[in-house]
Amino acid sequence: MRWIFHISFILLLAACGEHNAPPVHDAKELLILTRSGPTTYSDDGVHDAVGFDHDLAQLFAEEIGLKAKFVVAASDADILHRLKKGEAHLAAAWLIPVEDPEIAQTQAYFQSTNLLINHEASLPIDDVEELADTSVHVVAGSRQAAALRKIQERVPTLEIVEDARQNELDLLEKVSTRQIQMAVVNNAVFDIASNYYPDLQASLQIGEERSISWLLGPDSAGELAGKVDAFFTRVKKDGTLARLQDRYFGHVERLRQSDVVHFIELTRTVLPQYRRLFETAQASTGIDWRLLAALAYQESQWNPLATSPTGVRGMMMLTEDTADHLGVSNRLDAKLSIRAGSQYLSDLRDTLPASVREPDRLWLALAAYNLGMGHLNGARSIALGQKANPDSWYEMKKILPLLARPQYYSRLKSGKARGGEAVIMVENIRIYADILNRYEPSPRPLDEAPRMKGAPGKTGLKVAKAAPGKR
Repeated sequence: MRWIFHISFILLLAACGEHNAPPVHDAKELLILTRSGPTTYSDDGVHDAVGFDHDLAQLFAEEIGLKAKFVVAASDADILHRLKKGEAHLAAAWLIPVEDPEIAQTQAYFQSTNLLINHEASLPIDDVEELADTSVHVVAGSRQAAALRKIQERVPTLEIVEDARQNELDLLEKVSTRQIQMAVVNNAVFDIASNYYPDLQASLQIGEERSISWLLGPDSAGELAGKVDAFFTRVKKDGTLARLQDRYFGHVERLRQSDVVHFIELTRTVLPQYRRLFETAQASTGIDWRLLAALAYQESQWNPLATSPTGVRGMMMLTEDTADHLGVSNRLDAKLSIRAGSQYLSDLRDTLPASVREPDRLWLALAAYNLGMGHLNGARSIALGQKANPDSWYEMKKILPLLARPQYYSRLKSGKARGGEAVIMVENIRIYADILNRYEPSPRPLDEAPRMKGAPGKTGLKVAKAAPGKR
């Protein structure tokens, strides 16, 4: 039996060694600890992983010439434990600095507060003393749990329920459906969740505002600290950080509570009768059906008989010229309208230059759906004159409103346009699509759809044929 013991011991040592991150200068991959969450990392197994921290850390890895490899931990506490053991080079997971001499923190890249959330039908909590004899739910091992434990020292009858199986959005869904009374999450998550669950209210700030930073492990801090510092200095100065913040958080506070309530109600009463048509459109264009449904809602609120004073009609609000170009004999036929509008959006995406990357490619195509490609190209030329990046939605949504100013549109062949309305339209569609992504199942894998030319971006979307003229 002794030989079995020796083999087992050797295998154990080998297994332990596999978890140690090699020195950065010898590494081929940058090992990054993170956790699943709406501000950090999400991977549905179908599309590429996304998330604010994910994208930021991936940019850093590319900058230092390494491939990013993300290691998903169970909680904030698990991240700290594994980082100290040397299992990763850094941690990027919406973390606050910790008082631990073995762990270093980087520059702050966000400010965050913890909020106590309850249902709007409940009485708000105005003081921590009112938490006596109540139960508050948090993600297990989170900084919110740690913040509540400090309050528990003052309010010993406060019950803290740490849930290891739910993320922050899941907890807020339970508050919304009255399964639990209260939860504590960070303010960025609450801003996102307010669009999914408009009956939530933020009652009380828990603790002080804190800086959000990356954390560096004891074995990698020496090699990485200077590189990370230079990276954050650059992305703050050149606007990369602001663009990334806008991509994930810039659109989340645009809708009124009543708008969200109305939209969610129609997803239950109206959308089901058209869902199959949107799924069919996804199969032919490769564009997520939920995005197409969001576009249709913005255009007509899913009314196949909608007509505007300017003459656009139908579910996808097509002009007569665009309908003729796409072979639509009846714009008020929901099936024909959804098929044509979806193809038109796909065509517009394919027309944009190859330099435009996702998801900016999609947002700019949506703006062109509203304005026409001629006006979008006019705005892109204005952007070049303003030394703005015409491939960036973050910068173009500042440029598009200039199409209504004579000093700009008078120099354009395409003339005047209501570019500000296009910006509002795109930002609204982003929110509606986010809500549908939360409420509706994931679309079928895109390998079931016909292969389109062009590569998918992070949104899992593809491009199709050349675009027709103005909508």
